[in-house]
Amino acid sequence: MLNMDFTKKVVVRSQEMDWTPSPAGGVLRKPLAREEAERGHATSIVRYEPGARFSRHEHPLGEEIMVLEGVFSDETGDYGPGTYLRNPPGSGHSPFSVEGCLLFVKLHQFNPNDFNTVRLNTQATSWLPGQGGLEVMPLHEFEQEHVALVKWPARERFQPHRHFGGEEILVLSGEFCDEHGRYPAGTWIRSPHLSQHHPFVDEETVIWVKTGHLPF
Repeated sequence: MLNMDFTKKVVVRSQEMDWTPSPAGGVLRKPLAREEAERGHATSIVRYEPGARFSRHEHPLGEEIMVLEGVFSDETGDYGPGTYLRNPPGSGHSPFSVEGCLLFVKLHQFNPNDFNTVRLNTQATSWLPGQGGLEVMPLHEFEQEHVALVKWPARERFQPHRHFGGEEILVLSGEFCDEHGRYPAGTWIRSPHLSQHHPFVDEETVIWVKTGHLPF
């Protein structure tokens, strides 16, 4: 097991990690949290080398993907950088990448009643005004779980706040900061239920963020 204690804050600077092989040739991973080696809850950065493919597999409790670089493909289509995908519980596919790609992947973490399929090109989706100078792009919500991209303008400071149901962040660009540290692009942060912080940035920063989904 890796980072499966949801009562503790976890910070992983994935850019400093080495790649580890997967069962599929040409598919490499950086595990961020994992319940078991090849089943159950898992959060990873995944790289497909050009031409790599994974054999067909099912997702008993869903799969969530953010395409960070390149083009990711399966039977349903080709998905370029910035695409947000949700494959619901019970779905399956045979993924591959012709040119190679880099992904943020979460497995076996859906609410069992959330059967929504999502295919969203964030590069063609408008930002909405958020609190202060923030811009927000909602990606998905179900019951208390909310997923979005958030764009922080340079020198933005947000009010101190607490996370009911926790918060999970992947820094996509720039550098996210709070009173506990500084988190460059590629950093994954998971903060537990009722955790609190006072975030800010010095430069324009974009984060993927999920709230309300952790045990409490």
